[in-house]
Amino acid sequence: QLRRDDYEKFDYIIGMENLNLSYMNRILGGDPEGKVSLLMDFTTHPEDIDDTWYTGDFGGVYKQIKEGCEALLNKCIND
Repeated sequence: QLRRDDYEKFDYIIGMENLNLSYMNRILGGDPEGKVSLLMDFTTHPEDIDDTWYTGDFGGVYKQIKEGCEALLNKCIND
């Protein structure tokens, strides 16, 4: 579970959908340093990760997560 003191420990705090971000910001007390983002924000098409509970599209969600992780890794390597 995310805790308020995690904000000082980590450079990136990643959520899968906008609802996650709202909960995370509430727990953290805001995001003054811009550390909180969606995984897909690191790609060329920011969007929520689909929820397999509703879509049943495990393959599509895997592709989204893979793309987001690769984009985040590239950002970390190039910064």
